[in-house]
Amino acid sequence: MPLYKHQPVRIHNSLTGKKDLFEPINDGHVGMYVCGPTVYSNVHLGNCRTFMSFDMIFRYLKHLGYKVRYVRNITDAGHLENDADEGEDKIAKKAKLEQIEPMEVVQRYTVDFHNTIQKLNLLPPSIEPTATGHIIEQIEIIKDILEKGFAYEANGSVYFDVVKFNQDHDYGKLSGRKLEDMITNTRELTAQDEKRNPQDFALWKKAEPQHIMRWPSPWGDGFPGWHLECTAMSTKYLGETFDIHGGGMDLKFPHHECEIAQAEASTGKSPVNYWMHANMLTLNGKKMSKSTDNNIYPSEIFSGNNTILSKPYTPAVVRFFMMQAHYTSILDLSDEALQASEKGYNRLMDALDGIDGLKTGDKSDFDIAAWKQRCYDAMNDDFNTPILIAQLFDAVKHINLIKEDKETISSEDKDELTCTLNAFVYDVLGIENQSITKDDSNTLSGVMELLIDIRNEARAKKDFATSDKIRDQLVELGIQIKDGKDGTTFSVN
Repeated sequence: MPLYKHQPVRIHNSLTGKKDLFEPINDGHVGMYVCGPTVYSNVHLGNCRTFMSFDMIFRYLKHLGYKVRYVRNITDAGHLENDADEGEDKIAKKAKLEQIEPMEVVQRYTVDFHNTIQKLNLLPPSIEPTATGHIIEQIEIIKDILEKGFAYEANGSVYFDVVKFNQDHDYGKLSGRKLEDMITNTRELTAQDEKRNPQDFALWKKAEPQHIMRWPSPWGDGFPGWHLECTAMSTKYLGETFDIHGGGMDLKFPHHECEIAQAEASTGKSPVNYWMHANMLTLNGKKMSKSTDNNIYPSEIFSGNNTILSKPYTPAVVRFFMMQAHYTSILDLSDEALQASEKGYNRLMDALDGIDGLKTGDKSDFDIAAWKQRCYDAMNDDFNTPILIAQLFDAVKHINLIKEDKETISSEDKDELTCTLNAFVYDVLGIENQSITKDDSNTLSGVMELLIDIRNEARAKKDFATSDKIRDQLVELGIQIKDGKDGTTFSVN
């Protein structure tokens, strides 16, 4: 019997505002769609947290025995600079700046995205469709919505009629907004506006002569609205109604609200049973922002090549850090938090490495069965990874007591403990055991401290030839030395 039969999961459903018992449409099968990246720049750490959260959810559902079809898209067209259907396509704008083809931008940053999430040990989704690969499907949905009277054409563009839709539907039910309030708080339309109402959103935008990314349609050359691609791809691969739709909290309105409206207008059905939203990541207590220089990329954390953190941190430590907070909670990244996570990670891996050597006895002082169920209880309660990790460290405490001959464990319980820890740490949380490199890292740090001391002595004696030789040869080995007001540090590229 699969685990899900006796391990029921409750999910915080953004649509209902409460934890709902998870009951998939088809027994034993789960359809899950997650909004993927817009590939016009290097993937942000906050985006990585969202994708990592849903990777953990994907892993746990698979662990329970569900057959999961996980669809995560790539937005490679149609995402304008703001949500008011104005500005340039982000990818086209980057292509103009760099004087390259838009698909070169897409390829470069799709590769960066895949490389980064692979380092963080994310499993690939079942299907990874692209917006440009589904233009035909998007056009067909627009035709359908037009035919049913919930959209209108204006000067080669097509807009969704929110006011008309809201007459018989509830636009705003996901975000808790009321259309009347939205109308009251928006500006009046000008004579130049094509929309009937400020709340209407683009299903298809006419491409001006200078617009690079364009496709033929019944309404003229243009490109699809940003919201439409997810409706087209989710329904194509998961059906008109599917189980789970996930994404970042910032997508709840307008993106996900518009998805619901499009789908209901087209099919007459509610598209998703469980809406899930992951919360944001802050840096040193402030919102991440490139404009204020309060920003860091994953590669900069792994290499140590940044001005924010005191040292490099491995992808496994970063993933462990992310898993220590519930996916719906704001998580603040700082040097102190990563240092604490690194210590916790090393403690956990030391315990896992030492299980094989535990001596066994006739009985167990540690109730493995009760502890194991507490682990499941944590994950069954809306994927509560911080509570799960607390349970894992409860096991670590007992492992250390057994090592010190202060407790005993039976051979059967030792096998069960090993199996359960491996399942939750490696398979569910997706945390890799990189502790085998810990000694090498300590050795490197010791050698580097010695070389930095020798280099500092050479510089003090004005022996710049020796100083520069040490620095240059380390660069050739992929090690960067940085001299700062607080001393000299190094990073491995």
